[in-house]
Amino acid sequence: MNCKQTLMLVTLAIAGLQARAECLSDIQVSDMAEKMAARLPASNPEGLNEADGACTRAKLNALLEKRYGKVVGYKAGLTNPAVQKRFNYDQPVWGKLYEGMVLPSGSAVEAAFGARPLFEADMLVRVKSATINQAKTPMDVLEAIDQVIPFIELPDLVVQAPPKLSGPAVSAINVGARLGVAGIPLAVPATRAERFSMLSALENMTVVLADGSGVELGKGKGSDILGHPLNVVVWLAGALAKEGLAMKPGDLISLGSFSPLLPPKAGLTATATYQGLAGAQPVSVSFK
Repeated sequence: MNCKQTLMLVTLAIAGLQARAECLSDIQVSDMAEKMAARLPASNPEGLNEADGACTRAKLNALLEKRYGKVVGYKAGLTNPAVQKRFNYDQPVWGKLYEGMVLPSGSAVEAAFGARPLFEADMLVRVKSATINQAKTPMDVLEAIDQVIPFIELPDLVVQAPPKLSGPAVSAINVGARLGVAGIPLAVPATRAERFSMLSALENMTVVLADGSGVELGKGKGSDILGHPLNVVVWLAGALAKEGLAMKPGDLISLGSFSPLLPPKAGLTATATYQGLAGAQPVSVSFK
């Protein structure tokens, strides 16, 4: 067999593997939703490509909406290169946030709030105008939101073997959306000069996650997320448009991880602070 024939066989084998990848069945997605509700590990979605992940997520979203109520926004995941590396994927993914998922700062949450619970320093923004769906720059985003909100996200990686999750599989599990605690909103300033100042602060801030004794658990820079946190919203607008969706006024958008994903422990209190972002108050959660 010559080199050309060998290459052809390898190409055909890869194509065959790709052809076998497909959207999870209704039965598989229903089982996943039931396991999520019971906080039990679900089977890992395997062999999914990007389209399969999106198709599976859409099926799961339909079931989650019946269980949890209306959609209150979206979350972006894998927006930090360190997290992308963990899941061996080079682009973000998105999921939906539902009513009741966002709790007030200071809330006490069961450490076992999910099958594979984690916590991370994050941030929310609130949509003011539908023009956000045409945003091309961080300033475009800033002009279409009215609040920046400190946030500790409490995702649930859901599956039996989280280290084996691929990017499309993370998409398929609705990016692990489960809970989060939101702090005091920071209003977007009115003048353009103040907005430029806020843009710079968001890019250059240091987000620190610490325990109740002040011991640092993890930290990151604003620029760790796609170069600027608000670039996440630019990306999300394009990703949603591909599926015929759009952000609307009042939606909350979770921007992604500024810190490592960490497992909660009963008795732990975690606080995120946003150093360099003037006016931003700490946000905290305790685990029981």
